[in-house]
Amino acid sequence: MEIVRVENLCKTYGKGEARVEALKQVSFSMNRGEFGAVVGESGSGKSTLLNCMGGLDKADGGKVFLNGRDLFAMGEKERTVFRRQNVGFIFQSFHLIPELTVEQNMIFPLLLDYKKPDQERVEELLEVLGLENRRRHLPGQLSGGQQQRVAIGRALMARPALVLADEPTGNLDSRNSQDVLELLCQASRRYQQTVLMITHNMNLTAVADRVFRVTDGMLCELGGERS
Repeated sequence: MEIVRVENLCKTYGKGEARVEALKQVSFSMNRGEFGAVVGESGSGKSTLLNCMGGLDKADGGKVFLNGRDLFAMGEKERTVFRRQNVGFIFQSFHLIPELTVEQNMIFPLLLDYKKPDQERVEELLEVLGLENRRRHLPGQLSGGQQQRVAIGRALMARPALVLADEPTGNLDSRNSQDVLELLCQASRRYQQTVLMITHNMNLTAVADRVFRVTDGMLCELGGERS
């Protein structure tokens, strides 16, 4: 089942000699439960692609369909609510709220929509993430790897159709990087969520169903190595 489809996506920054074509006619689609990895040089357009796919940035041309809905056909308020309910974001910087506990950070997006958290879901994710004994800790009391686990839990809590991860292991050591990668694999396998991850580390692409490369704003598919 197709979850996301990108059609002829274009994005340009700047004008005149400073004009940069960040995305050039990018088109591809992903099905439910697929794990994709995007590689490319710094400044190639990887983050711009994810930001447009998640509705954080608006493209200059083309379309992004998520669960059959055209993101750019929505008004700003509608797109914000739709994004919060259908897209999970994981960034290199954890973006946790320092005054909230682990559990409160994880359920925070649900509270914004006045939804009552599913306690079974909370307990399941805390267990999967290895955070049961840290649920009442504040972010400042956690290691970097633990904070990234909380960010992953927050991204998965609302069961979004699409999870976008922008260099999620960039601030982590090799052990924690592998743990984060395994958690993202679980999201696609166990929860059948579609995951697209940006990484500069080709070694991390070995688990992906599909691997894409972005070069000067153009995307091509390299293939996948996961069985």
